[in-house]
Order: sequence, then C-alpha cells, then structure tokens
Amino acid sequence: MPVNLPFPQATQLRPVPGVQLGTTAAGIHKSGRNDVLVMTFDQGSHVAGVFTQNRFCAAPVTVCRAHLASDQPIRALVVNTGNANAGTGATGLTHAQQTCEALGHLLNVPAHNILPFSTGVILEPLPVTRLIDALPQALANRAHDHWLPAAQAIMTTDTQPKAASRTIHIDGQPITLTGICKGAGMIRPNMATMLGFIATDAPIAQALLQELVKQVADQSFNCISIDGDTSTNDAFVLIATGVASISEITTATGEAYICFYNALVSLAQELAQMIVRDGEGATKFIRILVEAGKDISECRQVAYTIAHSPLVKTAFFASDPNLGRILAAIGYAGIHDLAIDQVNLWLDDVWVAQQGGRHPHYQESDGQRVMQQSEITVRVSLGRGTASASVWTCDFSHDYVSINASYRS
Repeated sequence: MPVNLPFPQATQLRPVPGVQLGTTAAGIHKSGRNDVLVMTFDQGSHVAGVFTQNRFCAAPVTVCRAHLASDQPIRALVVNTGNANAGTGATGLTHAQQTCEALGHLLNVPAHNILPFSTGVILEPLPVTRLIDALPQALANRAHDHWLPAAQAIMTTDTQPKAASRTIHIDGQPITLTGICKGAGMIRPNMATMLGFIATDAPIAQALLQELVKQVADQSFNCISIDGDTSTNDAFVLIATGVASISEITTATGEAYICFYNALVSLAQELAQMIVRDGEGATKFIRILVEAGKDISECRQVAYTIAHSPLVKTAFFASDPNLGRILAAIGYAGIHDLAIDQVNLWLDDVWVAQQGGRHPHYQESDGQRVMQQSEITVRVSLGRGTASASVWTCDFSHDYVSINASYRS
C-alpha cells in the first residue's frame, strides 16, 4: 500500500486546453491492461524535456533528444509500457523511429514531430507491430479529460496512478497545469523521474520552457530516491499549448512568471513525492533535510548518501532507532573536510546527536516513537555554511526484494 497517498479522482484532474489523451491495450504489458498512451497537442504548442544521464539510455530517449534538437514543432507523444526498448541496439532505434513514423502518418505530420517513450523490461525487443497496430484505437479514444486513464496506462510496478492539477490566475485569466508520472522502483533520477509529463495552457516561450524543465526537475524529480538506481528511460517533459488568453511569458521575471513558476514547482514536487510514497514495498515516507552546508551540492550529496544506505533504510522499516547508521552515512558521504564536532542530527523533534556525539538528553524511546511513524523527517546540520537541500526517500522492506525478484515472471 502507498504511504498516505490518496487515489487520484478524475474530477480533480483538470483538462488542459490544447491537449488530448487516448489509451488502449496493445498486449505489450503482461497484465493485459491498457499499455499505450497517445497525447496530442494543438498547433503552436511548445515542448521541452530532460532525460536520463544513464549512458546506456533507451532507444526512445535517443530519438526524443534528436527530435527536440531539430527545433521542429512537437505535435504528439506516444508511450508504451511493458517493454523499455533499452539495450536493443540499432534495431531498437529503428523500432522507435517506426513508431514515430506510424503515428505521424495517422496525424499527417512528419515523424520528427513525435516523441516516443517506453518503460518496462530492459534487453527485450520491442513488439513494434503490436504497438503500431494499437495507435489508431488510442487516437480514437482521445479526449481532453482522459488524464486519469493516461496515468493508469503508463504504470509498471506502480500500485496506483499518479496525477495532480493546479489552477492559477494570471492577469485575471485561469491557467491550468496538469501532470502525470510513473515510477516505483529503479528510482534515483539524475535528471527527472522515470516518466513524467506536465501540460499547461500558459503561453511560454520555447527557450524559457527549456530552462524551466531543467530548473523544475532539479527541485522535484531530482530530489527523490527509492533504491539508488538510475533508469535507462528517465524523462520529464513540459508541454505549453499557449491557448490561454494572456501575453506570452518570455523571461524569468515579473509577477506572471513567478506565479506560474511557483505553481509548476509545487505540482512537480507533489508528483515526485507520489513516486516515493508508492515506492516498491515502501511503508514509510522519509524527508532528509541537510542544512548549514557550504553549498547545495554538498548538502544534497550528504542527503543522498543517507537515503541510499541499505542499513539506514532497513532500520526505518524495522522502526529500529539504530541512528548511528545515519552518522556513519554522513561520515562517508565524501565531504573530506567535514568537522564532525559541528554535526547535529534530529529525528523530527528529537535531538539525537549534538556536536558529533549522542545528545545527553536523548532517549532511545523517543527515537523509537518517531521511527514508528509513517512519515519521518531526518534533519542534519553540518555546521559549515548556510546552504540547505532536501531529498525524499522511503524505507526498504521485504516486499521490495520480492517485487524485483519476480519482476519478469
């Protein structure tokens, strides 16, 4: 069960003018459910994305990067689940391109106007014929309000869909932002999440949209970890249809930009945290805040070291306040000039370690009280500056091993 994660309601997911979504079953995913999503965008839409830094990236990632770099308008994207089309060599690239050509033909646009995405098992050939044969039905099923079916269609080991919306007002006009994402394992994004898509009807200049997608990823999807693995298929995409009746936002200044930016970051962080709450086998949601660092980079380095430690994560699962494991992780995080006598550690409201040693008033019963909660904050002060950073993670349970041991069976 996800950790304090309500099931999204279709009525709470607001249609984005200029975007339509259609899903269908191609028989690629082993469960037999809908496993293909097609999203189409009105002419004039702007699209930007960031992708995995895993050098063994999937074929669709390579194709997406090339199509975005062509500076041609993106009119649609297609997602399949059940097969990652990664580790498939030249054949995989051909299959990704054939998918774009097939959808482009149906929409009467060039193949480079299409972005392909895949997620699922690595090193298996993509059943491209099944995918292409399913495209007409996915297009026929399109509607403006199909965000929930879209979120369901891109799931793999997720236990529930992940979707959310925001409505803001700029110059008296309503602006909609709606997003979906998927991911439950193989999550330590070096750029974004496994797959995430946010659309808005705000008119955002293309150059600014590309800046935004990077900045927002760094404040949301780049701040999560489930198991420390970076997927071959990670992608985070922003779509701005420009349908809203306001002036185009072209620079990162002004009230309109600030209002939009804050809403976008808030939505992306909510989606990113949904992934952690639905982490494979997760029973606890953990925020790790590292403060008083020299810069954000070293704060995040320490936070991720704690988040990735199997000993720390299993202690949280067991509600065992073996908190010396956290201090050990801080010590091997790679901050070579760290003065340990300046380090302080809190577990929620409990002061555990003071100036590098056990706080004189710390009681293990207090630590255990916090460890038994479903949501926990670990706060670390490095005592060496003013920078801070947060990472969101979860515990490691028996179910994580079971899910991944039987992933292909």
